[in-house]
Amino acid sequence: MDFNMKKLASDAGIFFTRAVQFTEEKFGQAEKTELDAHFENLLARADSTKNWTERILRQTEVLLQPNPSARVEEFLYEKLDRKVPSRVTNGELLAQYMAEAAGELGPTTPYGKTLIKVSEAEKRLGAAERDFIHTASVSFLTPLRNFLEGDWKTIAKERRLLQNRRLDLDACKARLKKAKAAEAKATLWNDEVDKAEQELRVAQTEFDRQAEVTRLLLEGISSTHVNHLRCLHEFVKSQTTYYAQCYRHMLDLQKQLGSSEGAIFPGTFVGTTEPASPPLSSASPTTAAATMPTVPQVASLAPAGEAPLCLEEVAPPASGTRKARVLYDYEAADSSELALLADELITVYSLPGMDPDWLIGERGNKKGKVPVTYLELLS
Repeated sequence: MDFNMKKLASDAGIFFTRAVQFTEEKFGQAEKTELDAHFENLLARADSTKNWTERILRQTEVLLQPNPSARVEEFLYEKLDRKVPSRVTNGELLAQYMAEAAGELGPTTPYGKTLIKVSEAEKRLGAAERDFIHTASVSFLTPLRNFLEGDWKTIAKERRLLQNRRLDLDACKARLKKAKAAEAKATLWNDEVDKAEQELRVAQTEFDRQAEVTRLLLEGISSTHVNHLRCLHEFVKSQTTYYAQCYRHMLDLQKQLGSSEGAIFPGTFVGTTEPASPPLSSASPTTAAATMPTVPQVASLAPAGEAPLCLEEVAPPASGTRKARVLYDYEAADSSELALLADELITVYSLPGMDPDWLIGERGNKKGKVPVTYLELLS
């Protein structure tokens, strides 16, 4: 009991001494041991890393889950160390509504059939979104959280210890200074000066030891940057995979709708008046190739069972021709196709029984088949 009381009294005395030293430093009444410039830079870099990691983490969470209530729910589940329940994505919910609407309005009607097709595509988009959210959470968000809840807390703890050791050191320096001043006036015995010098040596040793421990942890921020860089690459990879899946699903849906559109609205064009996303000009050849639309299977100009038509004999219809802008360069596979250059304008039209993924294109006195996915049809 007596030991505990003495320890509490000692701790209280140390705390009071540190508080006095800290207050006097703030008012410029006491000297303060300054850290070297390299150490200060390490501290600044660590603080900057922590602040930006928090901001990137929060904004990525908003990107993956825009609903704030859902984010709070997921946070509580994680704190309780419980599995987050599976949640239906917006795309999957839309797919469910469209499928139910088709069943009620008539699944065999043109509108009902289209609802079913779009519903299936939205369901695939929702599944792709779910995979992306899971992959991004595991490969990107989790490492950022681990840093903030693990390494950073350790650094913050050691920094607080270093601050206390520094206050103790400066308090010892102040006591020694006062002891020497009193000795000069012959009001203090030499053993008090010796005691102050001994306390200063101990405080200096503890400060130097704690400074080295803190320095090593701060220098470890470089390894943290390397780890976060690797995680960032994984995040970009998962995001690229997600958008590539979305593009493929929507391209397949566009082809399906184009095929049915030709049957429902005879004489209309297959395709879209909106341009597909062209490859970035700064992308590498490999990346650009990955973003190019898939060339549809080459089909004959004539219906099955009939002799193929000769392109020279093909004449444009009296009405129904349109202008189209070429989105990407296209190299003709054979003499029946027309080579294309990006951004040029050509005349296009369709023929009865022709594959809906292809049109006849004309440029000057040249004509040939062209893939619809490489064109932006103009009104």
